[in-house]
Amino acid sequence: MKTIQLFILTFAISFNVSFAQNNTKEGSKLAFPRTKVVPIKDTKNGRQYDLYIRLPEKYSKDKATKHPVIYYTDAMWHVEMLSGSTEYILENAILVGISWQTDMNEKSKKELGAHASRYRDYSMTKSKKPEYQAKYQFGQASKHLAFIRNDVIPYVEKNYRTDAGNRTYYGYSLGGGFGGYILLNQPDTFKNYILGSPSRGSTPYLVKIGSGAALKGKTLNANVFISYGNKEKVLGERTDKFIAMLKARKDQSLNLKHIVVGGTHSTAFPMTTVRSIYWLADLLKK
Repeated sequence: MKTIQLFILTFAISFNVSFAQNNTKEGSKLAFPRTKVVPIKDTKNGRQYDLYIRLPEKYSKDKATKHPVIYYTDAMWHVEMLSGSTEYILENAILVGISWQTDMNEKSKKELGAHASRYRDYSMTKSKKPEYQAKYQFGQASKHLAFIRNDVIPYVEKNYRTDAGNRTYYGYSLGGGFGGYILLNQPDTFKNYILGSPSRGSTPYLVKIGSGAALKGKTLNANVFISYGNKEKVLGERTDKFIAMLKARKDQSLNLKHIVVGGTHSTAFPMTTVRSIYWLADLLKK
């Protein structure tokens, strides 16, 4: 198993992914096997995003098969690793990466970076510092979740042969915290949740809402994979409290898997991805 994992890691990291940005209405172009970029609009908030849609190799040959879908955030950062992993471990999956906002004004892009919208879209609370709040607009996770539920998932399920009962969410760091938010607020959005190193700023909030009266007695009915690196001290401690909260609910409909992998917040990412896709593949076999 370790040999296979090493091969996948080498393949995914070394694979050449070429992104070409242009200013046409077609948006971003992605050079990657069986993957295309589809522009999509957040119909309620008027923001523009891209979906990176990767189909299985045999998708066009077997027109009767419905495929599990893995939806993931931070698409630009994660497309390589998830494509490489699923190619060998979960060949039947459709991958749907959700990009950062693509029509941000140029001033904001230059000052904050192309990924700046993730701070707004994946965070649950506003900053107590007015200058930071004005700059990043923290705390709009509910709006981004509505976009995924109302625009992204309906588009994918209308245009592709999907197994709607086996949707999976994958998120890492701030995206992992956002996945925890989805799990606790609208758990039926996905059946399976992969939460890699959920940001240390999000987990205290997740513990608070998960322990609150509003969720008391409610079932989550989900499979959840949570991990972090063994060198992530503060994040690991806070994630453990989140895990303890989930276990304390004694929710028989919740299947929870927790692992600790070697590495820091950055270096734990590759093995988190491989281990979580193995976990998901085993689930889908049952």
